[in-house]
Amino acid sequence: MIGRAANGADLMNLLYFSAFRAVMLTGTVSAAAELLGRSQPAVSRLLDKLESELGVTLFERRRGLVTPTSVAQLLLDEIERAYVSLDSLKSFAARVAEGESRRIDTAIMPALGLGFVPRLLGKFREEWPNTKILLNVTLSVKVEEWAASQQIDFGLAETPFRRSGFRIETFSDSPYIAAVPAHHPLADSSQIGPADLVDVAFISLAALTTAGQLVAQAFRSCGVKYDPAYETTVSSTMYEMVKNGVGVGLIDPYTAINDLDDRVRLVPFLPAIPFNVALLRPESRPANRAAEALLELMAAERDMLMKRLPR
Repeated sequence: MIGRAANGADLMNLLYFSAFRAVMLTGTVSAAAELLGRSQPAVSRLLDKLESELGVTLFERRRGLVTPTSVAQLLLDEIERAYVSLDSLKSFAARVAEGESRRIDTAIMPALGLGFVPRLLGKFREEWPNTKILLNVTLSVKVEEWAASQQIDFGLAETPFRRSGFRIETFSDSPYIAAVPAHHPLADSSQIGPADLVDVAFISLAALTTAGQLVAQAFRSCGVKYDPAYETTVSSTMYEMVKNGVGVGLIDPYTAINDLDDRVRLVPFLPAIPFNVALLRPESRPANRAAEALLELMAAERDMLMKRLPR
């Protein structure tokens, strides 16, 4: 039904799906009606007609309340994918209307999106004062999703990837580095390994992240039990913990250099664990001169920062 030509009946079906989505997102028919600018009975009729056309029950109705069925959840997933594609088309149309290089849509993983990229935007604005930038800071898996659905001009995310629809270029592979409280016994070490962190309050990136899995693997390869006292999904949070003497953390090089603080010592970690960051370029997005200029600025800043890492 969703894939038929857009005749009059199909346009009405779009209203059905819009009403259904609004109810699923708001939780009630009354809230959905307010969101859509329609009456509550009108929204209820649209839901009834959708169920009739599909031949399934989407909601259990009891005492004025609607409870989604399992079928409704499956339908919502499908509709959300359609809305993602629609948003991508809207973004493209806006870019065409505004003209080339008037807007850059990005998605950046937190390690680079919280400090590294924001610090460059003032300098970028000097050369491109009329260019708007959308800076989405999100986990790598979301960056990959948006790149695959062509919603961004480029993204920066940690490898590996499971989707297609974008080109991949290496942006950085400098290793993670140990961040140690300045007065900690390990602060003056020339290098730190897993064995040095036994009986030490160790802060690691969470197991759900690529880095967390790589760190656990490094410990196992050295025959050392991996038992972090703290876990987090964001490097900047880890750095704050180290600054306040909570423990020793293994941190990405960008956060380490961008957030330099006298309360922290940076020590090389062995075995080296590369921080593999890739540049994702959606295949169907048009060329954007402003985006290329921003990427050139980012590459120059990256090269300068990495020279400051202790070896």
